[in-house]
Amino acid sequence: MKKIIRKLLLGNVTKMGKPKFNPIERRIQNIKAIWNNDHQDDNGIEKIVRLFLASSQLFFPGIYIKYLVSKKGSEYEDLTVDFYVLFKVALPLMIIVNQWQDNKFILAIMVYLMLETVLYIPTLIFASDLFSKPRSYKRSMLLLFLNYLEMVFAFGVLYSCDNYLNKPFDHWYDPIYFSTVTSSTIGFGEYYPVKAFGKFLVSMQALLVLMYVVLFLNFFSTKVKSKGYFEQDGTD
Repeated sequence: MKKIIRKLLLGNVTKMGKPKFNPIERRIQNIKAIWNNDHQDDNGIEKIVRLFLASSQLFFPGIYIKYLVSKKGSEYEDLTVDFYVLFKVALPLMIIVNQWQDNKFILAIMVYLMLETVLYIPTLIFASDLFSKPRSYKRSMLLLFLNYLEMVFAFGVLYSCDNYLNKPFDHWYDPIYFSTVTSSTIGFGEYYPVKAFGKFLVSMQALLVLMYVVLFLNFFSTKVKSKGYFEQDGTD
């Protein structure tokens, strides 16, 4: 059973040499590279944004979790990140189902982890000068989709914290439904914001959806190379 689980979770990934720097050291080296214009001749607001994005990851737990498991190998590091992302997806869903919106501590943790997700993807694209390409772009796409689900569930939690909309939610799934409809820009009209903070949340979610789907999903999709059935030549 242990071999089966190991095969399922770790697979037979390509072995990579031990990196020269651990995840924290790589991030610090990356900040220095941006500061010294080692890889890109940027200045002004572009450089400020890139420095902010590169530095922001040091204030969230993801990079420290990667550091703790980095000594065991890159496959364990990837697997740990996978479970960490799944936890971040499950947390807002558990908050809604169990009606923990009044627990300020749990709500603060969710918002904190949500902010990490919001900043992580643009950091990968705009501020990772010294980082090598990922082991699998398809895995990156899958994690991006999970990040998207986290945003949908997390905004659902925020919508359910108060009466920000035209009518209260009748079921625990209703805030998820409204968040999903908002993120897809459909807008059926049965729910809509009436308070200023509700309008702010809807506006922020719409901007994040455009950022993720239009810009970042397009970035990763151009990196994916198909293999298998669709590359077969000839006919059966």
